[in-house]
Amino acid sequence: MKTKMKTILFGSILSVALLLPGGATAQGMPTYDNTNFISLVKQLLESGKQTAQMIKSVKFLKDAKESIEKVSSVVQQLRAVQEIADNNQRLINVMQNDLQDILNSPYIKPNEVTRVVESFDAIIQNSLDTVDFIDEVLSSDYLKMSDAERAEVLKQKEMESKQMVSNINTKTKRYKDIISFRKMQDKVNNRETNY
Repeated sequence: MKTKMKTILFGSILSVALLLPGGATAQGMPTYDNTNFISLVKQLLESGKQTAQMIKSVKFLKDAKESIEKVSSVVQQLRAVQEIADNNQRLINVMQNDLQDILNSPYIKPNEVTRVVESFDAIIQNSLDTVDFIDEVLSSDYLKMSDAERAEVLKQKEMESKQMVSNINTKTKRYKDIISFRKMQDKVNNRETNY
């Protein structure tokens, strides 16, 4: 390509020189410096290479940004799922420990046992429904959701899960307070008096 450009340029200069009248080559006529032109062409070629390299770099950075956004979305989803799993474990621990203590307490009346079990059962059933829903969202592209939409749904379920833990803690505290009050009441009612 360089040789072709030189040939065309040389041909153009030669044509101009031949067509000029003899006196036109006198002093004051601009002269052509071939080295400056070659230098300019080299600079243009180098700029073209640098521009092509910058375009490749921009594309690489754009692809990297998209990859980071995808990974970030997956990490958010995993955190939400982990938080929901932790909350469900808390619910199970309450059911295994605190609920058994409440139900085995002599201060809970037999007719209250059913109500206690039903109130805890509703929360646990809601928790199990949340786990099933999350499994469906994560495994079947739930209606072709984008990662951002899926992350939003999981975040919402995480908040619901936190609310369930709060509800079960409140119920547990309330029943423990009832047991504590009845225990104290029993001690007061059955104390021995030395009058």
